[in-house]
Amino acid sequence: MKRHDIAFLIILGSIFCLFILNLVLGTVAVPFISTWNILFGIGNEPVIWENIIWKSRFPQTLTALVAGSGLAISGLQMQTVFRNPLAGPSELGISSGASLGVALVILLSGSFGGTALSSLGFFGEIAVSVAAIVGAMFVMTIIMAISQRIQGNVILLIMGVMIGYIATAIIGVLKFFSNDEDVRAYVIWGLGSFAKVSGNQVYTFACIMAVLIPLSFLLIKTLNLMLLGERYARNLGLNIRRSRLAVIASSCVITAIITAYCGPIVFLGLAVPHLCRMVFVTSDHRILMPAVTLTGASLALFCNLIARMPGFEGALPINSVTALIGAPIVISVLFGKRKNELM
Repeated sequence: MKRHDIAFLIILGSIFCLFILNLVLGTVAVPFISTWNILFGIGNEPVIWENIIWKSRFPQTLTALVAGSGLAISGLQMQTVFRNPLAGPSELGISSGASLGVALVILLSGSFGGTALSSLGFFGEIAVSVAAIVGAMFVMTIIMAISQRIQGNVILLIMGVMIGYIATAIIGVLKFFSNDEDVRAYVIWGLGSFAKVSGNQVYTFACIMAVLIPLSFLLIKTLNLMLLGERYARNLGLNIRRSRLAVIASSCVITAIITAYCGPIVFLGLAVPHLCRMVFVTSDHRILMPAVTLTGASLALFCNLIARMPGFEGALPINSVTALIGAPIVISVLFGKRKNELM
């Protein structure tokens, strides 16, 4: 059995184990056998345990699995198209655009409407999701327009970072003039959470990602050609501008949808591609794409489990957990590359 096959089997096994652990462990421990019976509709388990599994833990676990996969794919696409190890889903300002959309809705609702959006329950959640998608798509449209005029990837990346700074500045002004309740609601949204998606929302989110993730696999050949450099790729018949536009659009849409449902999740999209290159020792996207898809899901499930570790009341901010796990991975990879260059 090849090394790649063994690695894939280990990752698949980790996903299964972490998925079950996310359902079993929490503030209220549900026995493994009872969890299994509830999932398959057998036995006669307590109603409270069924509600905990189906209304809280299963939607949260499914969201973590799908969002982790999407962010990892988006990060791999960004790092390939920009040929930059520090490129990630948020570097083009897409997450900042989504955050700006949410800020406009949350922070202005109390100032002009007199009612805090956070107090509107389900309708407030829908408004936040729509605002995040609109904000992200607005920034994506700007990026697409700029990419048609600019040839260099570095300049485009810098433009995305600048757009992010502008969005952050506007958000800071909105915070200054908003009331405390709205600012608190926005800060909580900005911490990111896999628990925000509940009820029928989780199935809508999963269905959308079930379409976007397979579509991103259609770009594998394009990404492999981009690794050769623009000159060689062009000689092989690749339309550089159109291909770059397709990859950026794929990454931006995935990031926009995930940010709308889960808030801005950091470091997963940046760390997972590096981790997969280190484990699989390859740059071939025919291997890397499924690898980051599965590894992103596994790492997101692990982070979600740590955030809901038994003994904590409630849950830790998911961004704190992803940063603590993702940052050391990126640092170790960059140090490893630097060491190889010096040898």
